[in-house]
Amino acid sequence: MEFTKRNVCVIGTGISGIGAAELLSKRGASVILYDGDDKLSKEQIEEKLTDLNNIKIVLGELPNKIINTLDLTVVSPGVPIDQPVVEQIKKAGVKIWGEVELAYSVTKGSVIAITGTNGKTTTTALTGEIMKNYFDSVFVVGNIGIPYTSVVDEMNDTSVTVAEISSFQLETIENFRPVASAILNITPDHLNRHKSMDQYIAVKESITSNQLIHDTCVLNYEDEILREFGKTLNTNVIYFSSINKLKKGIYIDEENIVYNSGKNIEIICKTTELKLLGRHNHENVMAAIALSISMKVPLKVIRDTVMSFKAVEHRIEFVMEKSGVAYYNDSKGTNPDAAIKGIQAMNRPTILIGGGYDKKSEYDEWINSFDGKVKYLVLIGETKQQIAKTARECGYHNIIFAETLQEAVKISALKASTGDAVLLSPACASWGMFKNYEERGRMFKEYVHKL
Repeated sequence: MEFTKRNVCVIGTGISGIGAAELLSKRGASVILYDGDDKLSKEQIEEKLTDLNNIKIVLGELPNKIINTLDLTVVSPGVPIDQPVVEQIKKAGVKIWGEVELAYSVTKGSVIAITGTNGKTTTTALTGEIMKNYFDSVFVVGNIGIPYTSVVDEMNDTSVTVAEISSFQLETIENFRPVASAILNITPDHLNRHKSMDQYIAVKESITSNQLIHDTCVLNYEDEILREFGKTLNTNVIYFSSINKLKKGIYIDEENIVYNSGKNIEIICKTTELKLLGRHNHENVMAAIALSISMKVPLKVIRDTVMSFKAVEHRIEFVMEKSGVAYYNDSKGTNPDAAIKGIQAMNRPTILIGGGYDKKSEYDEWINSFDGKVKYLVLIGETKQQIAKTARECGYHNIIFAETLQEAVKISALKASTGDAVLLSPACASWGMFKNYEERGRMFKEYVHKL
């Protein structure tokens, strides 16, 4: 799409919205940067912008006289597409895109896109590292924290973009086509936004909707939904499995991560040689390997990179050891399934800090995954009573309530003995107490260092 002299509304003033507004401004569009929160300060929003040229800020109500002039609306991922103002814009016949679709419309080179309920950030970061060790021009963008729109002007025809894509971002794609995609797993999450599990699954699977026959989709063979979905695709499908030996694909055989091309079998490395803990991380590694093979990266480059790669921030991140107690930051465990993986990665008695914003999740599977490892469950946030009720129903009673994360850290330190671990893995979103999971993780680390 040509943006010169087009009227475009960008909804949301976070990093995605700012990135989209600035890209459109550079392309000659007249931009309305809109936020429904009339308590925000225009001055503070202006400070986020590097250039106010062609950008007008509107807060509170979006007048019909503006809506009726629009050629396009770009919605930030955090803005539900069934929000009244978005519905009003749709009724006016205005095209709705997200930041990912906007960036893709002007991108150059090839795109690798990674989605799934859990493991996206680790897989995206690792795939990005592998690409950087082989290709000259590589960008790692998306839900990992770098707006896709902020780097498209630096790309060329040989660039490789590795994008972490959330279900929120997939709701608003139109032509977005990765040459290689991955769906790591699908478990219940964000059902307060997607309304049903079927709708959530459909949104995740839409990452493949524009892929062509010579493109690749990487899928988790152990996820029944994805195993069946792979049978419906016309693209090149590569499965990975942490349990089964595959006739073709990537799998774990005892301690070996194995690539079976259907003709040859290659051992990539041993799981014991990796710096990433837990079976879920081994799955993330296999997904990154599969994506890299699809991009024709030599196996030696892949092998060397996966063996040297360390855990990303906020995902079972080792913080420090104090008085013989190891502290781990798993703030990115924002749903029960992710938090289960955090517990499974622990190899010592654990004091677990959980709770936060209510995303309408069920917590029984998480509680039942404790498997005798969790000495105490320290709960914070609006879900603490609900989680405690579920825990008691599951027969778990070592529960302590805290009002703040700082108090939870202090309680955990007092309850921990030499040889124990303290793990922040909340099974809930951070909203209501923190801006995002990153802030929650950083504050946890700060409180641990202050002990």
